[in-house]
Amino acid sequence: MQHYDVFNGDADGICALVQLRRAQPREAILVTGVKRDISLLKQVNAGRGSQVTVLDVSLDKNRSDLERLLAAGAEVFYCDHHFAGDIPQAAGLQTLINPAADVCTSLLVNGHLHGAFPAWAAAGAFGDNLRDSALRVARPLALGDAQLEQLERLGIYINYNGYGPSLEDLHFAPADLYRLLSKFDDPFAFMAEEREHFQRLESGYRDDMAAAAALAPEYQDTAAAVYLLPDATWARRVSGVFGNDLANSDPARAHAVVTLRADGNYLVSVRAPLANKVGADVLCREFPTGGGRAAAAGINELPADQLPQFIARIAAFYA
Repeated sequence: MQHYDVFNGDADGICALVQLRRAQPREAILVTGVKRDISLLKQVNAGRGSQVTVLDVSLDKNRSDLERLLAAGAEVFYCDHHFAGDIPQAAGLQTLINPAADVCTSLLVNGHLHGAFPAWAAAGAFGDNLRDSALRVARPLALGDAQLEQLERLGIYINYNGYGPSLEDLHFAPADLYRLLSKFDDPFAFMAEEREHFQRLESGYRDDMAAAAALAPEYQDTAAAVYLLPDATWARRVSGVFGNDLANSDPARAHAVVTLRADGNYLVSVRAPLANKVGADVLCREFPTGGGRAAAAGINELPADQLPQFIARIAAFYA
């Protein structure tokens, strides 16, 4: 039987798969990419006798390929927290989907596995900027403040690593990072035993965030702020995590990080106010290539001439 593990290349997708494969070891073809590469099922050609696990990518964005695989006889386990739309009814499809604003795929897998690896679930939730949810799932571990901070930093670093329009922009290809992490039942063991790799993630994150912190907003009012980043490798990597950092430091305001692409258009990362985690997906879907979830969403390719329209729209949306 052929197995495929299809997962988002961010902290949530990676930590969800680490949990699942520590509990259910399986040799599988890994299908992943940069965080924004979400049309992943198009890379899978599976039929009868194949099992496909899909983690942390929108069913709605992969609907036609999911239907293709189901029609070919593949068995699919689909676990996600993004907008799904109508879920196909098929004997070969098992779904675990919850788009609630305080849920992520790592937390769904944690529930599915009855809390087998809560530290990995917490790392995924921290990476997805769901700090309260991460602290809740980590509570049975009775960790001290220093350990919780370590876990939070690891989740942030893994998440940060997934950003960038191409694998060449990343410090680690997500499949390679998954292979490193999945050797350990415990994320603390990874940090201790793979110190060189952990430090590579940490130093890259800190250097990029220092560059981002020097920027002034392109637009700001009481409801929303928009930051414009250049077409540079560090900017492409930091775009989403910088948005999380802004959201955490100013929870009453919505934030957008707009990164110039090589083609002159823009990559957009939106964070709803932490005090009102709604609407980011609705806002982004108003523009071509937009999507995501209520608390955090994005636009893969905003036409350059639509930037003023986007800024006006986010300001009005959250006013």
